[in-house]
Amino acid sequence: MIFDTHAHYDARQFDADRDELLASMPDRGVGLIVDPGCDLESSRSALELAKKYSFVYAAVGWHPEEWESWTGKSLAQIEALARDPRTVAIGEIGLDYYWDREHKDLQREMLSGQLALAVELDLPVIIHDREAHEDCLEAVRRFPKLRGVFHCYSGSAEMAKLLLRQGWYLGFDGPVTYKNNKKAAEVLAVTPLDRILVETDSPYMAPVPLRGQRNHSGNLPFVIAAVAEIKGVSPEEMERLTWENGRALFGI
Repeated sequence: MIFDTHAHYDARQFDADRDELLASMPDRGVGLIVDPGCDLESSRSALELAKKYSFVYAAVGWHPEEWESWTGKSLAQIEALARDPRTVAIGEIGLDYYWDREHKDLQREMLSGQLALAVELDLPVIIHDREAHEDCLEAVRRFPKLRGVFHCYSGSAEMAKLLLRQGWYLGFDGPVTYKNNKKAAEVLAVTPLDRILVETDSPYMAPVPLRGQRNHSGNLPFVIAAVAEIKGVSPEEMERLTWENGRALFGI
């Protein structure tokens, strides 16, 4: 069975056929999905989906791009949602200096508070890191008991080695299927089989040959096959390994 460890089915792109699409996933071989929130509303929506579908679990958190809606009440709101048994992680959280370089201090404040919450609640985290590699690494290393995944990992192989030594998982998405993505192969070369997760980031980042289309968990075999080829194992073995890795990290 396939475990999509990162898919945003709460996104508006699924408004027209969300229930139909999710109901089809078991027949597509998708046995587990984690839906991460990006703010209060999307975290609530992710949790609602997790309560509706037995194979969907929620992650709750405040994405760095959503800094404008972050208030003094936000951390407590996320904590309340995180205590629900259908919540398996704090996420999607992190730093994004691609879209916003003017509010780095606020982004770091948001991240630090949510990392501390994850440690307090003994939950893994889902980290978004875009053009903020050094600051993300510094942030997570301040919490030695922290565990989690760097979603759609985009850092260097050297940074990957540091994270892997600390027990982190790395997430791989559609870009691993792109011909010009040599960095993914370099990172996978240093990543042990027991630290690899596969994701879609639906509705975004559809893999080749579906690039540019709306993505969904049923497309994950393309990612699994690409990762398997790089690691020199069969797609079936990679599917099994990533299923076990995801369940181990998220405690499912």
